[in-house]
Amino acid sequence: MGVVISLEEGKNKSASVKPLVDLTKTDMDRVNQLILSKAGSDVQMIPEVANHLISSGGKRLRPMLTLASASMFGYQGEGHVKLATSVEFMHTATLLHDDVVDESDLRRGKSTARMIWGNQASVLVGDFLLGQAFKMMVDVGSLEALDVLATAAAVIAEGEVLQLSVAKNLETTEDDYLSVIRAKTAALFAAAAEVGPIIANADKASRSALRSYGMNLGYAFQMVDDALDYGGKSADLGKNVGDDFREGKITLPVILAFRRGTQEEQAFWRSAIEKGESSDENLEKALGLITKHDALKDTIARALHYGKIARDALAPLPAGPLKDAMMEVIDFTIQRVN
Repeated sequence: MGVVISLEEGKNKSASVKPLVDLTKTDMDRVNQLILSKAGSDVQMIPEVANHLISSGGKRLRPMLTLASASMFGYQGEGHVKLATSVEFMHTATLLHDDVVDESDLRRGKSTARMIWGNQASVLVGDFLLGQAFKMMVDVGSLEALDVLATAAAVIAEGEVLQLSVAKNLETTEDDYLSVIRAKTAALFAAAAEVGPIIANADKASRSALRSYGMNLGYAFQMVDDALDYGGKSADLGKNVGDDFREGKITLPVILAFRRGTQEEQAFWRSAIEKGESSDENLEKALGLITKHDALKDTIARALHYGKIARDALAPLPAGPLKDAMMEVIDFTIQRVN
């Protein structure tokens, strides 16, 4: 199942995260060592559960943004490695908790931790990783960085609760959706990009620029993810196509298709989403309606819009390989729909 999405922009040049990976490789090696060290515990199940997800092949984009944004301002020290590790632990904890809330079976193509060790272990190991993240933030000794990441942690939790409140509710507006993804996804991207210049003692304008970059990159990232749930392939997604549909999640493709639909089509969405009638046959019909009403194309158009804002946010910063690599991440994020 899936729909082919063609991009109007950015199709001539294939973007990659490789420049950012290459530029942050030495520091990311240190982050990976610290991840393994801090995920350790005398309680055997903790490293088992943590390493199951940590080693499952995520791109680690958020911690790379922390490393790159600190290096962009000539930071020298260990703090950026600890903060990057904290960011990754916050992200990992969120995934462990999300999979329990969403009752997900697959994550990055592997069985979720909850399917192997159960819901209780997943939640508690997520809590352990959050605790370790905050210990590392304290070790860095920057109250400003601690404030930014602690605020992000609270906002992410609010986003999860907000998503629960709008689940299966087809009266959800696009503004409601934006509030959810701002909290769930964009807030951590923003914090990850902002703490680098904070510990590098960059000026407030540079901090604000990188925060805006991260926030808008996060918006684009989540919109593309939500489009891929209806227009991607399981192998690329690391989960089953249509999982959002089966879970009754109100994402932008659904909001647009529902709003633009006939009364008969809206009645279908109500039975499929609100009443949970999410059979494979209904998923195929949903895909057809989403295509009919250009809901995927317009979701990607919105992602492109936020990508442009992220690009403009970086524009005033000093030119160089790190800035170029961070620009290319924007294109890569959106080109995943190919």
